[in-house]
Amino acid sequence: MTDHTFKQFDTDIDAMRSAFTTMGGLVERQVIRAVDAVRHGDLRLAAQVMADERQVNQFHIESDLRCNQVIARRQPIAVDLREIIAILHSVNDLERIGDEAKKIALKAQIFADRAMPIPFEPILSMADIAVDMLRSAIDAFMRQDAVAAELMTERDCEVDTLRDDMIKALVARMSADASTVQESLALVFVVQSIERIGDHAKNIAEYVVNVVSGVDPRHAQGRLSTEVRPV
Repeated sequence: MTDHTFKQFDTDIDAMRSAFTTMGGLVERQVIRAVDAVRHGDLRLAAQVMADERQVNQFHIESDLRCNQVIARRQPIAVDLREIIAILHSVNDLERIGDEAKKIALKAQIFADRAMPIPFEPILSMADIAVDMLRSAIDAFMRQDAVAAELMTERDCEVDTLRDDMIKALVARMSADASTVQESLALVFVVQSIERIGDHAKNIAEYVVNVVSGVDPRHAQGRLSTEVRPV
């Protein structure tokens, strides 16, 4: 990470990084609580997820404002500008992860007095991978570790495979027993939200590659455009 002659710039950057990691920790807690709320039909945990949602949204607003102020005041270039833009994108992904956690938590009310239509353990394993992806993406961002970020694709494919397996199992369950349709559909939505959480974690990790190398891995396809090159 670059040290600047103008020390207030370093202070501004550190403040943005700190807010990002704090928001990331809060969102991680949201996801864990949301999945546990569904697993146990725990409406108290679901309510805590909703309460955290307000704080996550506030972090989103404050981080956007802070990043835009630094751009306006310091006029950063090159890697500094890329990092600030990456933080802007990343907090947006974190906010969306919080939205998915909220969607998951809302399904807890269905299981407050109903049994699971299928064993929950595979869904829990899928959620554990997605949470680990989020944790790893935030760590890679703070260390600016592009190599660690590139390894995220394999984990994302693992989550996608588990999602497909779970949806097939839930569709089969609904076909075999119509009385489980409501519970099975609820878990379909839970599984889809977990998969999206993995996608957002992967996005955050990909921003690290862009910060370090100036290449956007989402669109690079192995080579840079001849019209746009990193500074």
